[in-house]
Amino acid sequence: MIVIREAKLSDLDQLMEISSATGSGMSSMPTNLQSWQAKLEKSEESFAKEASEPKGEIYFMAMEDADNGKIVGTTAIYAGVGLSQPFYSYKVSKLVSFSKELDKKNQMEVLHLVNDFTGTTEIGSLYLDPDYRKDGNGRFLSRCRFLMFADFPDRFGETIIAEMRGWQDGEGQSPFWEHLGRKFFGLGFENADFMSSVKGNQFITDLMPRHPVYSDLLPEAARNAIGKPHNASAPALRLLEKEGFRYSGYADIFDGGPTVQCQVRNIQTCQDRAQGTVGEIVPDERLAKQERYIISNQNRDDYRFICAPLIIEEDGSLTLSEVAATALRIGSGQTLSYVL
Repeated sequence: MIVIREAKLSDLDQLMEISSATGSGMSSMPTNLQSWQAKLEKSEESFAKEASEPKGEIYFMAMEDADNGKIVGTTAIYAGVGLSQPFYSYKVSKLVSFSKELDKKNQMEVLHLVNDFTGTTEIGSLYLDPDYRKDGNGRFLSRCRFLMFADFPDRFGETIIAEMRGWQDGEGQSPFWEHLGRKFFGLGFENADFMSSVKGNQFITDLMPRHPVYSDLLPEAARNAIGKPHNASAPALRLLEKEGFRYSGYADIFDGGPTVQCQVRNIQTCQDRAQGTVGEIVPDERLAKQERYIISNQNRDDYRFICAPLIIEEDGSLTLSEVAATALRIGSGQTLSYVL
């Protein structure tokens, strides 16, 4: 049984191994023990506290193969980004000028350094072990976050964003960074990415250009990378687009990757989510041929998701298998959230 649950400090060693596997470009998962420890402590604190609005909480979750205890995936929700330190993006806009004397019109693409997403909720840190990229696990890992929005709406902002990892060439180089960021910071992409995740982004505030950047002055490789996702991020982006997320002209300041966004009320999983009370818990074989649903136990003290067969009875009650009930740590009479 695959279970998604709150990540714990006891998962630290396995999460460090996952960080090593992700490579550069995932600044939320650096290969740094102190950063991971701080993140997990913050996550445990966030799940435990009472909250009525987003104030910088982190909800970090692990996908676990319950049969062997291995963490095979991760995902996280960052509620209220940019409240403790600036959250930077490039806003891509067009500047049009016209000369009557020359009978010439110029249309230029311009990058503006902005903090437009301050206070929004960000989803990120999505990783799935290559051996588990099957049986709908990626879809399950992505959609569980949206079920949490519906379960605890007061904890999150109206706008949800996701910064997609930016495009890199065959040698693992980010052309956007090489032709823009490096000019101002004098650092390799991996070093800058690591510093941002471990030491904060004060150095961005200190050194990033405040004036608009005309992208037409950049080499073609850098221009083409603006708003283009990493090849490894393309499947995750497609899942988000199915949920209603759209690219609206914002790019990551390091690698130029696209930032997509959607209002909570427009996210498909949030719209489709339903609730029901557990009635019967039956032997597994009785549900073997039933459709599988993503199910949450709605218990913030031990928040868990599974993807398992479910019967919705005529009276609205839910029939679960014994293995599903055990994985969710629930019994009869408890209210669950579910989505097909």
